[in-house]
Amino acid sequence: MGLRDRVRELPSAPGGRGRAWSMGFAHAAVHGLFALSGAIRNMAPLPEVDRRIPLIVADRTVVAHDQDVIALRLTAPDGGELPQWHPGSHIDVHLPSGRLRQYSLCGDPADRRAYRIAVRRIPAGGGGSVEIHDELSVGARVTTSGPRNAFPLSVPGYGSPAQRVRFVAGGIGITPILPMLAAAEALGVDWSMIYVGRSTDSLPFLDEVARFGDRIQIRTDDDHGVPTAADLVGDCPDGTTIYACGPAALLTSVRAHVAGRDDVELHFERFAAPPVVDGRPFAVTVPSMAAPVDVAADETLLSALVRSGVHVPYSCQQGFCGTCRTRVLAGGVDHRDTLLTDPERDAGLMLVCVSRASDRDGLILDL
Repeated sequence: MGLRDRVRELPSAPGGRGRAWSMGFAHAAVHGLFALSGAIRNMAPLPEVDRRIPLIVADRTVVAHDQDVIALRLTAPDGGELPQWHPGSHIDVHLPSGRLRQYSLCGDPADRRAYRIAVRRIPAGGGGSVEIHDELSVGARVTTSGPRNAFPLSVPGYGSPAQRVRFVAGGIGITPILPMLAAAEALGVDWSMIYVGRSTDSLPFLDEVARFGDRIQIRTDDDHGVPTAADLVGDCPDGTTIYACGPAALLTSVRAHVAGRDDVELHFERFAAPPVVDGRPFAVTVPSMAAPVDVAADETLLSALVRSGVHVPYSCQQGFCGTCRTRVLAGGVDHRDTLLTDPERDAGLMLVCVSRASDRDGLILDL
């Protein structure tokens, strides 16, 4: 999502004096700015501020019967309070290996002394989840830059015109939804939810959602088959807001089902990288490698680089965090993100997780 600039014109005074005053004020301001810039140049540089927050693993618990999902309780080393967060928030976790990964906060926002995240083991997911499962024992240390919220809950009657909420969670997609359920329940919101997955054993936090009774429908593929979009969305009368999180196929199904309905709001968060659309194969050259890296039409540039053993930092894999920002030494770029500014693009930067070469001549990257 991009930022929209808002511009408001100031009314001028009668007879045009307002404009004359504005020009005079601007003339004086320019001289003041030149004087100020000179003073700033003569000042000593400000010290860099380390905004990372140290965290320690205070507890780890298996939260799915298949043993593939663990919940970590992270606290400050001194037990002090942590920055506040709201339902839908996530944190960037800097792992001991140097990897950076993002995880939804799935605990209680009122608990200022701990963050809780849940991680599913994904052997082919780039190593972050495997490192957490195998190496982050109780007492291990990580850092974060604090909570961010790209998936905020807008509650009916509290800033949202919607009349009811439908929650849709698939597997580990329950994590950002959990705090939303507690908030909706506490505020007396009309809500319902469907929670889907491959099997009951694969679904984390079943014991926690059980307290909401029949407001939540548990549906698994092994018992009921793969759910249709109608199953996921439910009745969905006018005035419904949908909050969905889960695999790409689930989100695509829900989006297609409500497309064109002006009376339904859809909010969703995707954990995995979006599928490549209208991609063409190309090659990328990295000066440190002997041979070019071939990128398939349906493969992201980031995936091809990681597959070939090229070290490149990344996190969200969706083009909004900027971790994989990379300088292009040669070649045209098909920018598919909404994060980079025009000056950044003009300076030769790209996000390798979603953007591609604009032609078959490929790219040369400064990696």
